[in-house]
Amino acid sequence: MSKGITSRAENYSEWYNDLVLKGGLADYSAVRGCMVIKPYGFTLWENMRDILDKKFKETGHVNAYFPLFVPKSLFEAEETNAEGFAKECAVVTHYRLKTDPENKGKLIIDPEAKLEEELVVRPTSEAIIWNTYKKWIQSYRDLPILVNQWANVVRWEMRTRLFLRTAEFLWQEGHTAHATKSEAVEETVQMINVYADFVENYMAIPVIKGVKSANERFAGAEDTYTIEALMQDGKALQSGTSHFLGQNFAKAFDVKFVNKENNEEYVWATSWGVSTRLIGALIMAHSDDEGLIIPPKIAPHQVVIIPFLSKNVEETQSMIDKANELKQNLSKLGIRSIVDSDETKRPGFKFAEYELKGIPLRVVIGPRDLANGVVEIARRDTKEKSTFPIESLQETIVGLLDEIQNNLFAKAKRFRDSHITEVDDFETFQKVLEEKGGFISAHWDGTPETEDKIKELTKATIRCIPLGNKKEEGKCVFTGKSSQERVLFARAY
Repeated sequence: MSKGITSRAENYSEWYNDLVLKGGLADYSAVRGCMVIKPYGFTLWENMRDILDKKFKETGHVNAYFPLFVPKSLFEAEETNAEGFAKECAVVTHYRLKTDPENKGKLIIDPEAKLEEELVVRPTSEAIIWNTYKKWIQSYRDLPILVNQWANVVRWEMRTRLFLRTAEFLWQEGHTAHATKSEAVEETVQMINVYADFVENYMAIPVIKGVKSANERFAGAEDTYTIEALMQDGKALQSGTSHFLGQNFAKAFDVKFVNKENNEEYVWATSWGVSTRLIGALIMAHSDDEGLIIPPKIAPHQVVIIPFLSKNVEETQSMIDKANELKQNLSKLGIRSIVDSDETKRPGFKFAEYELKGIPLRVVIGPRDLANGVVEIARRDTKEKSTFPIESLQETIVGLLDEIQNNLFAKAKRFRDSHITEVDDFETFQKVLEEKGGFISAHWDGTPETEDKIKELTKATIRCIPLGNKKEEGKCVFTGKSSQERVLFARAY
């Protein structure tokens, strides 16, 4: 099988697109800027979604669903949020088409079917949800509300990349309401920790937890917590955010409650979300020039079993039977596996195909091996091949999957840690950014003007101010003004 994959060194962007398309994750759509998530890619998203959904429910959250359309007046009610998303909004103005009388068969917008009020296709759901919460909340007894929704959103991007930035994407968005500021802040921190746990322990990607600068905050938030990951090309990727919204949305939508002292006050709010861009992070953090590498805990198929097929019908059937038996036994252990007994494809083609798709383990059952009571197992992460006894095969596979999961995280962490560079002057800042990339740890004077100027000159932004950041006296890398701590800069997706 000729993979035809562009190498990372040759063109990282093309390499990424090749893996998405040829790895069977997604395809381009007839709608410019949108994507079709193919079954293999959607199974990966489902696995990620199911793990996160369980974690949300373990922390007391429940799922609900809110409309796709937001009346423009509601969207405008929270001015900062509306301003932050205004340039990305898709807007519905009419509700009917009709046949053009001068050109039969061609459909045109019916001018008489104009909506009384335009509808914004949700770029995020704070407005519609907080308008609803006003009806749900009267007393402290109605709080907290811990709601999440799995949905699609639309942000009309002009420059798109599959999974990383598309006009429509899938995500979850949590929206919670609380009686006190401390409860809301605790919720915000709790959810960034949930995200960090998921990305590190299931996706095998190390992250840095921190807070965003004022320039990089979510529109309408008082604080935005983030997890930042580093891709193999040295660029950062924001991989999840959790926002402390204060009372901003409650005030915009007049959401008040009567507290235990019988006094009326505004509700405290949070919102938090991750999206299908995590699939993009997964690709860029682990994969190689041969194809995808997917961590076992979220892989659509953790094991592919390939019986060698021969002209001897009985011999072939015995290998297929053994493969199906192994699949059933692995299923009992909760391991996702598939058997490929397709007679139309040669073994070499199959090996290349599953390497491209990033399946963690490949088990090959051949007649000679079967006679000797062993099988060959190949690891996708290291490409090592070894023979193992059939009698202890299930235990071996469980152990190897754990090894692969841990190895992928350790490898990504070594790369990330080796690409965090402390710099103290702007010349070095620029040099490191161009020659090495990664995170640059540098002092900043705390002003948005300096942040904007650095971005203008280098295209690097403050990714976060790390949680638990060490306090130290220093001078801003750009202005030389006094600074009390370092922050992390990087170019980012």
